[in-house]
Amino acid sequence: MGFFDPAAWQHLFSVEGIITLLSLSLLEIVLGIDNIIFISIVAGKLPKSNQRRARFLGLSMALVFRVALLSIITWIAGLKEPLISIAGFDASGRDLILLAGGLFLVVKTVKEIVEKIQHDDLGPTSTSTIQSFSAAIIQITILDVIFSFDSILTAVAVSNNLVIMVLAVVIAIIIMILGSGVVSDFINKYQSIKMLALVFLVAIGMVLILEAFHFEETYQVHLKNYVYVAMAFSLIVETLNLLRTRKARGRTIASHKETETH
Repeated sequence: MGFFDPAAWQHLFSVEGIITLLSLSLLEIVLGIDNIIFISIVAGKLPKSNQRRARFLGLSMALVFRVALLSIITWIAGLKEPLISIAGFDASGRDLILLAGGLFLVVKTVKEIVEKIQHDDLGPTSTSTIQSFSAAIIQITILDVIFSFDSILTAVAVSNNLVIMVLAVVIAIIIMILGSGVVSDFINKYQSIKMLALVFLVAIGMVLILEAFHFEETYQVHLKNYVYVAMAFSLIVETLNLLRTRKARGRTIASHKETETH
């Protein structure tokens, strides 16, 4: 159903339409987590005054790309058709896009991890990590295209109503923009969380590469589900460790003050 189709709008206000809209919005937010993490890490290398603007521009571009791709949904569907054949493997336009995006994400993130290890700097932005605003936006734009492509394929699988798909994307991006500051501050404040986020992005990049080679279709597994569950579990454990460390530090400080008083 097209965007200006009266039937599409009528379906939107039905019980089924509302449930689909809410479900797809939630799904888009979950699928956008990797997008937020990447933007947060890239923006974290900018001067503090430019970080918020970079996050806003990054997510705004993600919205534009998603809506633009939805408007050419027929072309997107055509990307699943074989485009070239390499050593007996038929690669479609979708496969090539996912492969390029996965390789870019893995290389970019591994380079970031190596840089952090070599400089022993996982804290606030240092002079050595500051990059230009335009360089950050270019990196964010490249990944926005890849993540948008992946997001739209999911939306199409859930609903054939363009109105619902567009509204779900808009709702998800608005919520992501509102929450990106909190996520970014949390990632860039704690060293262990930042490294965890980087490893998560490497895993997502590997998943994109495996998707390009139809690994999920061949073995009937949803790799991203495993990555998200592992990430959530690791995040919970690390958060509990941070809380324990903070509480222990508080006790130590209180003990020192009490000793000094006596």
